[in-house]
Order: sequence, then C-alpha cells, then structure tokens
Amino acid sequence: MSCRFVLPVLTLLAAPAVSLRGASASATALLPPESVRVMIENRCTDCHDAETKKGSLDLTALAFDLQNPKAYARWVKVFDRVEAGEMPPKGKAQPEAALRKDFLGQLSASLVKSDAERATADGRSTVRRMNRYEYENTVRDLLKAPWLQIKDKLPEDGEANRFNKVGDALDVSHVQMARYLTAADYALREVMADQQSRPSSKPVRYYARSEPSMVKKMFFSEFNRNPVRATFPVLGYAPQPDVRAGKAPATAGEKDAAIRDQEAIGVVASSYEPIELKFSSFKAPRSGRYKLRFNAYAVWVGPGAEKAWWQPNLDVVSKGRRSEPITIYGETPPRLLRLLGSFDVGVEPTTREIDTYLLKGETIRWDAVRLFRSRPPAPRNPLAEKDGQPGVAFKWMEVEGPLLQSWPDAGHKVLFENLPATRKDAKSPLTVESRDPQDAERLLRRFLDRAYRQPYDEEDVQIFLGIIQKARGEGLDFANAMLAGYTAVLCSPKFFCLEEKPGKLDQRALAARLAYFLWNSAPDEALLKADLSDPKVLRQQTDRLLNHPKSRQFVDAFLNYWLDLRKMGATSPDAELYPDYYLDDLLIESAMQETQLFFAEMLKSNLPARTVVDSDFAMLNERLAQHYGLPPLEGVTVHKVALPKGSVRGGLMTQASVLSVTANGTTTSPVVRGVWIMERILGKAPPPPPPSVPAIEPDTRGAHTIREQLEKHRAQQSCALCHTKIDPAGFALENFDVMGGWREQYRAMGEGTSPPGYGKNGQRFAFHAAQKVDASGELPNGGGTFQDIRGLKDLLVKDETQIARNLTSQLITYGTGAPVRFGDRAVVEQILQSTAADGYRLRSLIHALVGTDLFQSK
Repeated sequence: MSCRFVLPVLTLLAAPAVSLRGASASATALLPPESVRVMIENRCTDCHDAETKKGSLDLTALAFDLQNPKAYARWVKVFDRVEAGEMPPKGKAQPEAALRKDFLGQLSASLVKSDAERATADGRSTVRRMNRYEYENTVRDLLKAPWLQIKDKLPEDGEANRFNKVGDALDVSHVQMARYLTAADYALREVMADQQSRPSSKPVRYYARSEPSMVKKMFFSEFNRNPVRATFPVLGYAPQPDVRAGKAPATAGEKDAAIRDQEAIGVVASSYEPIELKFSSFKAPRSGRYKLRFNAYAVWVGPGAEKAWWQPNLDVVSKGRRSEPITIYGETPPRLLRLLGSFDVGVEPTTREIDTYLLKGETIRWDAVRLFRSRPPAPRNPLAEKDGQPGVAFKWMEVEGPLLQSWPDAGHKVLFENLPATRKDAKSPLTVESRDPQDAERLLRRFLDRAYRQPYDEEDVQIFLGIIQKARGEGLDFANAMLAGYTAVLCSPKFFCLEEKPGKLDQRALAARLAYFLWNSAPDEALLKADLSDPKVLRQQTDRLLNHPKSRQFVDAFLNYWLDLRKMGATSPDAELYPDYYLDDLLIESAMQETQLFFAEMLKSNLPARTVVDSDFAMLNERLAQHYGLPPLEGVTVHKVALPKGSVRGGLMTQASVLSVTANGTTTSPVVRGVWIMERILGKAPPPPPPSVPAIEPDTRGAHTIREQLEKHRAQQSCALCHTKIDPAGFALENFDVMGGWREQYRAMGEGTSPPGYGKNGQRFAFHAAQKVDASGELPNGGGTFQDIRGLKDLLVKDETQIARNLTSQLITYGTGAPVRFGDRAVVEQILQSTAADGYRLRSLIHALVGTDLFQSK
C-alpha cells in the first residue's frame, strides 16, 4: 500500500547510486618506459605483433594508457607472465638478467603509480549497494526481528571476482527498486503488532495420533498398497492391529490421558511422497522465536513372509536396536521446507528440544532421515535384515511460543515506540493512534538515527516527512502513513548503499566496513562508539565481532562464494549411477555443516592457512564418518574428530561439499576440479579455454577413462599449455566420486556385473565397476610427482605462503568490496610477512588486514 507514495521519490533518490560506477576517462596514449619498450621490441614482437598476434595479443598496438582499465589489465598480464618466466617461452632467446630486471622494475613502478593515482582520486572500491544477504541481516537487526526472511524477495546479486560484494556488479535498476520496496514493506508489516493483548506462549501439545497427515497413512488406497509406505500405530512397543485395520479408534484421546500418552505413529521409511509426516494441525500464529519439543523413539519392525522377508510386518513391533537421527523442517505450502534442526532419539522414548525461529503460517515436518525413501516399482529397504528392519515412532510435539520479552514486541516499538495500538471494531485491523502532531516527525527522526550509519541531513527528514504527510493527506491512517515513510528510508541510498569517500575512512565508515566484513550486517552501538583510530581498540573490537554468534554470518556468506558452497545440492546424484546417495538429504545437510564448522574452527582456534589444504581433524557425524569410511561415530551432531594417521581426508579439498559442487551429479572432471584448486586454494586462475575447443564429454559407459580423453585433448597445442597446469591437481581428486566417496574404480552403465545392494530409493544397483582410477600426476615446472591426494597435499603445503597469499586475497575482496589490484600486492606481502612466524594463522591474517591502510581507506 505504501509503495505508491514512495516509488516516485525513490526513483530520484536512487539516481546517484546508479551512476556510482564507471571507468575513468581514457588518457592520451603514452609510450612505455624505455626498458619496457626495448624488451617488447627485442623479445616480444616476433610473436605478439599485428601479423602473428599469438594469444590474441598485439603488443605493437597496445598503448601504454594505464588509465584505461582494459589496457591496464593487459599490462599487468604482461608483467605477470614475464615475472613467472613464462615469457619469452622456453626455446626462445631469453633477455639478459639486467634487462628483465629493469623491465619488471619500470613496468611495476608505472602500474603501482597508476593504481595509487586512481585510489587517491576515486578510492580502491566503488560505492555499492548492500547485497541481499547484507540487506536481510541489516533489516533484521534494525527491526529486532532475527527471523525475517526477505533475501529471496530480492533479485540475485551480480558477482565480480567470485563475490557478491564488489560494487561493479551491484548496480541498481528500477526492477530492483520495486523489489526493495516490496521487501521493505513486508518486513515492516511483519514486525507491527496485529493484536492488542499479548499472544499466549503457553506450551501446547500436539499428539501424532491426532494428526490426519499421519493417521490417514495407516490405511491403504488405490495409490498405495505397499506397507513400506504406510504408517502404523503402536502403544509403547506393542503393535495395534485393530487400530491399523480401522476396527478401533485411532486414539483414546482425552477420555484416557494415560493411554494417549503411550500412543505413537511409526514408519520404516523416511519422509518422501506419499509419506510426508507433519504436525499439520499446528501453524505458527505469528513469526518469532519458539521452543519445539518432540517425543519419539526407535522401534524394530518384524519381517514379512519368508519369500519377501524385506517387506515389513507392521503388526510385529519391538524395541529398536539403535538410536535414530531425526531432522525437523518448517514447511510453508506447497512443500517449501526450511531446515530447523536435527537430533537423535533413543530406543526408549526420548524428548528433544529445538529453540528456533518460525515464520507465520509454517507447520512442522519431521523426517527419520537414516531410513530409506521408497520409490516404485517394488522397492526393497536396504536396511532390512532377515529378522526385520528399523523404524521410528513419534508420540507428540509440544510448542511453546511465540516467546516475547514484551508486548508489543521490540520490532513494533522500533516503529511506534509506546503509542497506543487500537482497532475501530473487532473486524478492523490493528492500527496505531497518535494524538500529538509532532509524533510523525519525532518517530521518523528516531528511526533515521537507528537506520543510517552516518548522521542524517535535515533534507532527508523533510523528504521522508513529505511522504508521510502526503499519505495522510490522501486518507491513510497514521500507522500506514508512517510505514510509507519507513519504507522510503529502507529503500534510500543512504540506507542500502555503503557510501565511502576517497581516502581514509572516518570512524563510522570504518565501523560499517568492519561490521559488514565480519557480521555481514550493520555495526552495533558498541562498535559505532569505539575509538577505532586506536590500534588496541580496533583489535579488541575485531576480536569481539569474531567471537560473537553473528560471525557465523561471515563464515556462511564467505564460504558460499569463495567455495561456491551455496551451490551444494543444486545438482542431485544420478539415480542410476549413485543410488546410494540419491535422495540422501542427511548427507547433503551434513556435508554443508562440515565445511561451515571446519572454517569456523579455523577462525575460533586461529589455525594456520595451510589447514585449508590439510588437517589432522575433520568435522564429522555418523553419516559423514560412514560416507568417508572412517571409524564409526554415533549421532547426527557434527563435531571435531581426530583423523587416523594417513587418512585421505583433512582440509577442504576432500570434503563432500567441495567434491559435490565440483561435479555434476553424474561424472567428475579433473579439469573442473583442477581449475577449482588453482583458483580457490592457490589463487592462480588459468585463462578461459579457447572458444573453438569443444568441452570433453565424460564416458558414462566406461569404455575410456577421463585421463585417456584428456591425453588426446592435450595433444592440441592450444590446449596443452593450460592443461599441463590444470589437470594434475584434478587427477589427484579422481579417487573421489560425485559426492566425495572414495573409489578405486569408476562406475559405469551398460553391460557389466552390478554389485549386490539397493539404493536409498529401494532400487537395485544397476551400475557396474569400470576402469581403475589413476590419481597420480606431476605438478608443472618441477613441482614434484604424486600418486594420490595425500602426495598432492604434501606438495601443496610446502608453499604455505602461496596458500596464505590466496586466502588473504579472498579476504581482501570480501572485506573491502574490491579485488587485489596490482598496487595492493605490496600490502598483501606485508600482511604475509607480519604473520609468517606464526604460520599465517587465519585470525592473525584478519587482524593484519584490518590494521592496514588498504582496509581503512576507500
């Protein structure tokens, strides 16, 4: 409703943000310094002139115009290739050492000078808007509503240098402005009180045997006549055939509370169509914090007839033989699931609690995630034994909440302080009453003071006050008129743009940069009041932010883009080649947590940068330990575990999440994984492939290995140079399949003997073992040979400085909103020098970065 008063004003307000980007005007073309010119003429133009133009580079036509971004980037590339000894190439006449030194010195000085001039005039980074992660977190903190979900209401952010933090990729369009308006209006209305009296938070118990979604699944229909896809009633551990046959009521109900407390609904399969078990009689009355308690236990269900012993006999039930993991989801129709938490239940009735945030209207779905997911035709439970199979019985869920510290809640008070909330009659919506003509301006100033990270101007007040007054003049009540003004604030450039002036950042701008770096959100009052010009205070505040629970927002967002962790689960393991992973949500969710908690442990314990390549520990639970073939664990909670000596695990490269996002669900590619290691771990990005060279299509029939195909590919001269660098590291990961499981042989379809076994979908394995995996390789330029991933790790950690250099560069891009430019390289080396004695530890790198002028300047 408020948008019609806001959009015309915001179109004008947003105009400066649209034009914040743009390259500097080209300067008059200049000749390069003498040593550079001599080197080019004597050693380079044979291959890089207008006629030969190798690598699409004509140095005779490349102006030394370092104000032109494209020309500048070309000269940086020239510098890097010469410094690395790649140019002139081997076999060509090499320049004298003195000429090479002078060439690199003069070219470096020119590039650094140009970078410094640009930074002085415009700053390293461009002014940018918040990305949608930052916007959601900032609005949550402002409105004191940590449960708000508005990120998905905004368009996907652009990316540059792999992050969604770089201003050049975060432009502002009319479409985006409209979406910001919608998201802001939604957020404001979500925190506004909708009733006068305080909502009840008294615990309410919901019994499984009173839930239609669970009880109806006890009875067969024309769509389901298979007992593995049915629920069954139990009283404690005793089966109830009469209830299952419909000859007795589903529950004793309130007539016999003692019996009702023993009643449960059981399953032998995890939640999947048609078994989607939920407490559908509960719907969260409002968004907010809740405590959810569950009571469930493990059972053992007897076998079917002798010839079909894998079919469960739902009338033969006994105590379970082990604990079972349970995952709880919030569900918004239709089938939109949000992970709330996981826990284990034992063989005795077990009560577990989850403290979580729910959205208005969400119901609760539970899933016995270790159990299989039956898919026709004729599924067979891979967990079934000749004397039965495991199951889970659920008794009840208890909901306490919404848990409120006061009423109206804190978010409402941010908007309307303590003004009385009233309604005209029982059918009218709640509104806010104002009797003082000064209330609108007073509340607006209060809101601006909280929302803006810099002092607001009087002009701002009058613009937003004008929106409120216009809305009032057209008939809106006080509350909706204020919401129109607040929406305009949340969509104004001073709120959603991180504005910084060239040069040293002032105290508030530095506080904002630090907070959006380590919290992915706005600075709190303590950070804004701190004297960040004092290095000791700056260090204390950095540690405070890192030690705060909000630092998890940094960990998750940083990994989402540095490692592409956000793409985890974007592709599913192939149902035929990898049926043992197919539909295994527990594995995917556990793998995601493993990587997040691994990096969080690096941060907490200040571990060395080389830990990203190799570590003597991993973050594991039962499912991951089983997946990795490690000593068995029990339980769904992911925690730190020491690895056996000689384990192939440890570090990021061998984690299931990374190995999944670098595969496509069907096949793996040493090229893709090799590029990933070069870019993400070593910071040595290879050039893109020539457009005329087709991609390699892996052979899923198993006739040829990917190594054999790549050998033919590398026979092409245009491919050999890059693939010599890319492929070796990728080959080392070939022992890991599409979900990071260890393999000695590839899987293939077609003629061949399939191994015994059934997938999580209940279907017999159809793949067969094909060619053996060869994970050996040789790093370029005498980097050493290896036989498998262990050998590769040993070689990579020898150059821990490069690992730390790359990690520092990733942190700089994420933390400052600009990539490491040529002129920043010296600062990177200073950071490395200051942390080398301690092994380039992660928290130490962050402290060193935050203390630099590079971080403290635009």
